[in-house]
Amino acid sequence: MSKTLKSVVGVDVGRYSLKSVLLQKKGDSRFVVSNFASHVFDESVERTPDEIVKQIKSLVKQMGGGSKACAVAITTPDAFLRIIEQPETPTEILRDALRLNGMALLNQDCRDFVLDCDLIPTTGAAAATHGGQKRYLVAGLPRVYVSGMSEALENGKFKDVASLQLASVSVFNAFEFAQPDVFNNQAFFLLDLGHTSSTMMIGVKRELVLIRNIDFGGKTLLETLCSLSGESTSVVFKALEQEDEIIVENARMALMAFTREIGSSIGFVEGRREETIGQIWVSGGLAKNKTVLRVLGEELRMPCLAWNALDRCEVNVPASKRSRLTEDVFDYSVACGAAVQLFNT
Repeated sequence: MSKTLKSVVGVDVGRYSLKSVLLQKKGDSRFVVSNFASHVFDESVERTPDEIVKQIKSLVKQMGGGSKACAVAITTPDAFLRIIEQPETPTEILRDALRLNGMALLNQDCRDFVLDCDLIPTTGAAAATHGGQKRYLVAGLPRVYVSGMSEALENGKFKDVASLQLASVSVFNAFEFAQPDVFNNQAFFLLDLGHTSSTMMIGVKRELVLIRNIDFGGKTLLETLCSLSGESTSVVFKALEQEDEIIVENARMALMAFTREIGSSIGFVEGRREETIGQIWVSGGLAKNKTVLRVLGEELRMPCLAWNALDRCEVNVPASKRSRLTEDVFDYSVACGAAVQLFNT
């Protein structure tokens, strides 16, 4: 960016809803949350790029409007995010190589994707485990999606979008922002519980070691509990919050395969690195449900803690919205991470 940004809007475009936060930077390390907004998609309305841009503009207007730099983080099943090992290569050359020879490097044809890649920082001790190879994070969005968004932004005369990111990367950036001591000095497991899918990431002292997407989210859990109990979603959700004994045991059954995937990922990384993961850091809508966190912790035999990406920020939102932010704060990790990354650009 040509000038230092003072205000940034971070937008999380999920599969179920849109969320946004307005962050202000005051000095080198002081951040203020001055507003936020959310919108649940109408299932009867097709989620075209034009409709998404329309809703983003509406959220920005709810937060005071005006011309502010905007960072958009995308969740879509058509995107991909991979870690590859390569001899040290300039990222511009690596992007071209991936586009032209994706089957050999990624086992995927990348010609119809817009690609980005970045070198993953590695500590001196860990570098030896990669045999002299460098590790790169490779992200891809379908070209038709990016073109559609660009055209919709232009047609909507919305020129404030300065970056387009993948939501998983935004969560990783948000954790670095919110928990710098853990991020820089420990091994950590991030679990972002989405609506229909979840992302798990393992990092070791700044280095992203593993990333996986699992087709299991809040909607999946509630639908399974409804099926097992024969009750409605509202009844099941209330029973889950009240720690109803039968619902808790049903939740344990519904989460069994999910926790098995988490445990195998932890075992894989701990088996290759001389690091121990002592707890799970959870974000997303279900992070505020203490019953879910307790069951996950019991099954994994380690603490599962909800983390707040806005914890470092001062809160200066309108008084009428403060209680709502407190209730929904775990939903805004992606939007916060998108905004923070734009500040650092």
